[in-house]
Amino acid sequence: QVELVESGGGLVQDGGSLTLSCVASGFTFSEYSMKWYRQAPGKEREFVAGIGSRESGHSIFYADSVKGRFTISRDNAGNATYLEMNSLKPEDTAIYYCNVHVPGPVPVDYWGQGTQVTVSS
Repeated sequence: QVELVESGGGLVQDGGSLTLSCVASGFTFSEYSMKWYRQAPGKEREFVAGIGSRESGHSIFYADSVKGRFTISRDNAGNATYLEMNSLKPEDTAIYYCNVHVPGPVPVDYWGQGTQVTVSS
């Protein structure tokens, strides 16, 4: 079955950096886009960054709020995706989730358990 396991969260000061990892299993990793989302307390889950499948040429897209500060990447051999976060701000504080959307007659979104990122001011 599909499994996504995030790691790398933690507490960092304003302006600091963290790199999140997501290791996937249970599907052919290179064939699917991978995305990062986040959810801050009292807010809805929001898209952060995505990286396309091998077929798409690994196209990359970001939310406006993180452009220029966050970098998404993937390692198809290792079934992993990464989110490098620089110049972190207190408003980046959230639980960060890895996501894969599997299309089909019954589309399914799979999520990891999340990793907490806290940015102190």
